[in-house]
Amino acid sequence: MHVPLVMTVMGKDRPGLVETVARLVADHGGNWLESRMCRLGGEFAGILQVHVAKENQAALEAALQELGRQGLAVHVQVDRGGAAAPLLRQARLEIVGQDRPGMVQQIAAALAQHGVNIEEFTSACSSAPMSGERLFHASIRMEIPSACHLADLRCEVEKLANDLMVDADFEELG
Repeated sequence: MHVPLVMTVMGKDRPGLVETVARLVADHGGNWLESRMCRLGGEFAGILQVHVAKENQAALEAALQELGRQGLAVHVQVDRGGAAAPLLRQARLEIVGQDRPGMVQQIAAALAQHGVNIEEFTSACSSAPMSGERLFHASIRMEIPSACHLADLRCEVEKLANDLMVDADFEELG
């Protein structure tokens, strides 16, 4: 029997961090399934899902905790899944506009009011080509519950874009 594990890893960025974690997973007979990892500032952060045989779980978790001696904090938990979700639709929201504090909170609050679950959120700031102003870019992949009226959600996104003075591209996926 295999156990699904979800883990976060974080530490000072340096070459070989991903290889170190991957080697421990492989050495314990685990299978690396899915991950999102990146460097933010000088720190490395990631989240990943692996499957490992039940009899190897404790040894893998102990080996991962030993990475703390190398400055890599690892948190592991069993992925227990959840109850069957109601029918959900997928959508993507792209936002670009002048950066200012509180934008992410306002975007997240507007989506949460409609029961939307943010599955993936990536963001970055860059300099505008002509003016040099800081531009905020966000890409959000989300699940929309079947009870949510898509027209109402679109209206909310358009209102939010106007309030924040940003460009927003909302697209329902397949």
